[in-house]
Amino acid sequence: MYVTRTKEGTAMTRHEDTAPLHEPLAELEHQLITAYVAGAGHTLEELLTRHDAAARRLLAEASSYASTRLSEIEARSHYLHQLHGQP
Repeated sequence: MYVTRTKEGTAMTRHEDTAPLHEPLAELEHQLITAYVAGAGHTLEELLTRHDAAARRLLAEASSYASTRLSEIEARSHYLHQLHGQP
């Protein structure tokens, strides 16, 4: 860990020896995006290497799809927890 100063004089702490946080649904999100682009006849790796508007549009659509599905999953989870009296 070390502290650096920005031009504005504020301090920023860097924790380079700290492991990055793992999002609990990150793998599911990745799988949803991969499945969406596969349904459109592409691979995620292929689209990530392209820089054309069609690739960017498809990636944005896949991201929106995954976000919607994750919201549905989280809402169902909260509902089930409420049914069973869990916080």
